[in-house]
Amino acid sequence: MLTDLKVKVGPQVYRYHEGAIDYVPEGLKEYKVKRLLLVHGTVSWEKAKPKLPFLEDAHLEIFYHRYTGECSYYGAGLIADLVEELAIDFILGVGGGKLADLVGYAAHVVNRPFGLIPTLASNCAPWTPLSVMYKESGESEGKSEHYLRQAAFLITDPTLVIDAPVSYFIAGLADTLAKWIESEAILAQPHLKNEPFLQMAGYTAKLCETAILTQSKQAIEDMKRQEVTDAFCHLSEIVIAVAGMVGGLGDKYARNAAAHAMHDAISKYLPESHRFLHGEKVAYGMFYQLALEEKWTVIDQLIPFYQELHLPMSLHQMGIFPEDAQVIDQLVQFIDSKEKVHLIPVLITKERLKEAVLDLENYLKEV
Repeated sequence: MLTDLKVKVGPQVYRYHEGAIDYVPEGLKEYKVKRLLLVHGTVSWEKAKPKLPFLEDAHLEIFYHRYTGECSYYGAGLIADLVEELAIDFILGVGGGKLADLVGYAAHVVNRPFGLIPTLASNCAPWTPLSVMYKESGESEGKSEHYLRQAAFLITDPTLVIDAPVSYFIAGLADTLAKWIESEAILAQPHLKNEPFLQMAGYTAKLCETAILTQSKQAIEDMKRQEVTDAFCHLSEIVIAVAGMVGGLGDKYARNAAAHAMHDAISKYLPESHRFLHGEKVAYGMFYQLALEEKWTVIDQLIPFYQELHLPMSLHQMGIFPEDAQVIDQLVQFIDSKEKVHLIPVLITKERLKEAVLDLENYLKEV
């Protein structure tokens, strides 16, 4: 029996359907909210405002804060200062993944409840009890895990989520596919495969993989036409919520391995990678993990899917392969420092991690 498994399934309340945002006031009432800090972005905020009639509630004092665009310790400090200065009793985030991470971390710091209204289906940040931290420059700065705190509610509307750049949705599909790629081999190990919560994590990861590979084309076409169809709703829900359950149920055994470690590494040591979205960098990271596991057949099977969604497969293809060999050594050193990478049941040494980088570049040279 595992003694180190921490299960945190997800928000206390979740709703995703047309008209769901009408239930936000009910959630605020449950927490007896009087003074609300609403954290928002720019473009997505302008699209969201018409769908938030509760902003006119005379019983609420609402204060607004536009975040910097990064989930940073600096940005969290700004929110913490406002919470204390204004005697805020609830934080509400309206925006994408970085904003959701920022609000979750800031709420952890100041010990306040929080809720989220996602405006994008680009990752499972609104669901997960951790925040991916960046510097204001965009450089990766690791993760902050706050297992004992989760959103009071996660509520949004597909008519809001669909009105976002398609590229973010595609990146979200890639990030969600990684749930299966990163966890499959780990969860299949004999000492783990009969653990009930890990079994549920595995089933959920497989559900994500099957849906992404079979329904993405239709969902993307529907989004381009701005049609809120079952295909779009199901896949966006899988990206925002179901994907988050994989790590929520499986903890470190099903939450981020070499694919996300590579994302963090190139975000830290290759500044030119900042022009790629989180899920796009994770897409490359998935191929890196598969190369590390020597699953070349799986890579072959995924290449048409990657090509159809225009996902990056190699550093050369991304135009960011470092000519300085020392930079590759830095990437490898960083990846080797991550505990979860060492849960993958293959030989993990710095030499092997570096070989996998170069092997993948050579394998895809003609693709």
